[in-house]
Amino acid sequence: MGSESSEASAATLTSNEALRLTLPFQDRDDFADAQRGFVASLDEPVIRTTSGRVVWDLTRYADQTIDADCPTTVNPSLWRQAQLNSIHGLFEVADGIYQVRGLDLSNMTIIEGTTGIIVFDPLISCETAAAALALYRAHRGDRPVTAVLYTHSHVDHFGGVKGIVDESDVVAGRIPVIAPDGFLEHAVAENVYAGTAMSRRAQYMYGALLDKGPRGQVDAGLGKTTSLGRISLIAPTLSITRTGEEHTIDGVRLVFQLTPGTEAPAEMNIYLPDHRALCAAENATHNLHNVVTLRGALVRDALVWSKYLDEMIELYVDDTDVLFAQHHWPCWGRDRIVAFLSRQRDLYRYLHDQTLRLMNQGYTGIEIAEMMELPAELADTWSCRGYYGSVSHNVKAIYQRYLGWFDGHPANLWPLPPDQRAPRYVEAMGGADAVVGRARAAADAGEYRWAAELLTHVVFADPGHVHATQLQADVFEQLGYQSENSTWRNFYLMGAQELRGGVRPFPATVASPELFGALSIEQVFDAIGGRLDGPRAAGTHLIINWTFTDVAEQWFVRVENGAFGAVEGRHHEGAGVHLTMARPVFDGLVLRTIDPAEAFGDGRITAEGEVGVVLEFFGLLDVVNPNFPIVTP
Repeated sequence: MGSESSEASAATLTSNEALRLTLPFQDRDDFADAQRGFVASLDEPVIRTTSGRVVWDLTRYADQTIDADCPTTVNPSLWRQAQLNSIHGLFEVADGIYQVRGLDLSNMTIIEGTTGIIVFDPLISCETAAAALALYRAHRGDRPVTAVLYTHSHVDHFGGVKGIVDESDVVAGRIPVIAPDGFLEHAVAENVYAGTAMSRRAQYMYGALLDKGPRGQVDAGLGKTTSLGRISLIAPTLSITRTGEEHTIDGVRLVFQLTPGTEAPAEMNIYLPDHRALCAAENATHNLHNVVTLRGALVRDALVWSKYLDEMIELYVDDTDVLFAQHHWPCWGRDRIVAFLSRQRDLYRYLHDQTLRLMNQGYTGIEIAEMMELPAELADTWSCRGYYGSVSHNVKAIYQRYLGWFDGHPANLWPLPPDQRAPRYVEAMGGADAVVGRARAAADAGEYRWAAELLTHVVFADPGHVHATQLQADVFEQLGYQSENSTWRNFYLMGAQELRGGVRPFPATVASPELFGALSIEQVFDAIGGRLDGPRAAGTHLIINWTFTDVAEQWFVRVENGAFGAVEGRHHEGAGVHLTMARPVFDGLVLRTIDPAEAFGDGRITAEGEVGVVLEFFGLLDVVNPNFPIVTP
């Protein structure tokens, strides 16, 4: 063990082999389904920006062929999922329905209409979306996009929209953009309000800085990984507000089932009656999903999730021949669809109800997570395995939803923070070298979880302790090699990399001008409120009036009592300054791509009153660090 990545230990080999013997690897139905309807793939599955920067590269997963042996450093169940997710290209799902899979984390679904095509979920990046559309057109003709549909409010289902349509066509009413009610609000809340923290943790979750390969990132559970291109957003022009709502778009009948609070706070399934096809959005995919993601999100409602899946079966399945989702591969035939959806339904209901049962017996979330085992009929089903969500962290999320962060023990009501707790633990255990010795003995015995916990205290007490950081990196690596869950593996291996080489800068893309341009001014002000440094603002009282010339809105904002507030529709007579500008200038100020002093000087902003008030205000906003440390203090 040392500063470089290690081979799989004897304990890891034993753990992975034990799992291999318990699962039905002889079942190859998923491989047949994932290849069914194949039309074509990219000759070179590498996608670049116009400047040549690579945003997607499947060649880095070339070792994951469907008949490749599992490396010793990868959990065999996760390897199987990685092989399935490596199958890529254009596929025919049903007559008039196509999917492009494997060109981003998510799928792009294309429905052929009377005059053009309806696109479901244009991926994360404009570049990957454009490449997916080009692949379709190369084999089905140059059909125009006549509508875009977002199934839900996560960025991998809308970010590439400007790669397939021109926003001017949407604004002119030529191309409708359809989304579930509440889509824009939740897309913003998830990708802007907590965007910096979420983006940093997403680096860990998707293994963004790991090499691809048997000792690095092999998969993301839902797909290979996330693309790294330009993120865009066009606001919906048609919001779906009720289950049963039906619209005919370009000759295609679409019947909607709203499913708020499931995999996303704003989400919907879509039934296509004339095609006898059902789109499950991201509510039913070929793995256990997250009740809360490791990158962070609102806790989802496992109970309502199961109920919406049951409603889906009742409403549509008797008249459905194919079920497809916006990740993974479809399922054909009524009986197989019922079995698939029923197990997905019961998976979330079982986790929910058994967590509640044990919670009401006095067990905490951590305890319940150790106790929870799925019944064999779920545990032995590939589509219920925890490649993205896990039984362990989903149980803790359900506990959190009902009882919050506090486990009820008074000692945990006001614990010391890690940087204060760690030195005291280390001292109590006889000093750093003694703790490292105990951790090494635990690691040699294959007790990696305990070794990791011991070493965390040493690293936070003394981050310069080389033996502790190197050993913890080795321990994290073995935990990653054993993990069936892709996001756990990525977290462990990212932690190991960071312990060995420090924090590596990675560009954050969530707060992009494209995304900000689609927000309301109220939403931008709410995001600003989350950047106000309250302690520094204490004792400050200022009011600024704002007029936005191109959208005809008036606002005033105030800072008092260390808090921020914004009021729409009027100005305040006590304002220290009145600002007039166009909305894009405002966005530039917030994103720090425009310097306030320069904008005053060149006339992009006009001011009546004390300009110093504006500079004082922007000086109270935090400059966030998108590369904050995670495994060190």
